[in-house]
Amino acid sequence: MHSAFLGELIGTAVLIYLGNGVVANVLLKHSKGENAGWMVITTGWAMAVTIGIFVSTAFGSPAAHLNPAVTVAMACKFGDWSNAGSFILAQILGGIIGATLVWIHYHPHWEKTEDAGLKLACFSTSPAINKPMANLMSELLGTLLLIIVLGALPSVPNQLGPYVVGLLVWAIGLSLGGTTGYAINPARDLGPRIAHAILPIAGKGGSDWQYAWVPVAGPIIGAIIGGLVIAQLSF
Repeated sequence: MHSAFLGELIGTAVLIYLGNGVVANVLLKHSKGENAGWMVITTGWAMAVTIGIFVSTAFGSPAAHLNPAVTVAMACKFGDWSNAGSFILAQILGGIIGATLVWIHYHPHWEKTEDAGLKLACFSTSPAINKPMANLMSELLGTLLLIIVLGALPSVPNQLGPYVVGLLVWAIGLSLGGTTGYAINPARDLGPRIAHAILPIAGKGGSDWQYAWVPVAGPIIGAIIGGLVIAQLSF
């Protein structure tokens, strides 16, 4: 029951269960956390990332990427794509599982929440201002920052690594997340968006597939650039 695939799968599922869970807690009607605000969401996501890393490691993936962008960046850095396909598949499946758990956990609240947009926001990201090229750049730059800082992590003691990554995601959310909701992780957006499309969520609307390419393409482009940069800097 220990493998890199399983570690990425379960670690990402936990990441999304807690991360999208905090969004549902804040946005859904009659939740005790309703209207708690952006600070709670960004803090919850930061903790979700940290816990997801520990879980992924425990189940057999010490790399604990939990993010196709990180997987692509590391493949670009080291020139080794042998694990990329299986990691990305595990991460997307983990995203679907985690989002499904959020749906189950908050089951009575979907019917009580009339706004279909709020329901979709509990699964996937959307732009504050719908300008696809600007939105793409936000996701690209946020992910590029993520990769550059992750590239410097070898200088951090191993036991502190998950906490530093959590702080990094918290900082990105607080400083840069207001434009697109800072997906910075294709599995974090695509997996839950697929779950939203297939689950029988009460009163749901569309899954906004017209926008869905942005939180996939932006992070992947940023990851490629970031991977090449950290390879040259020899972090």
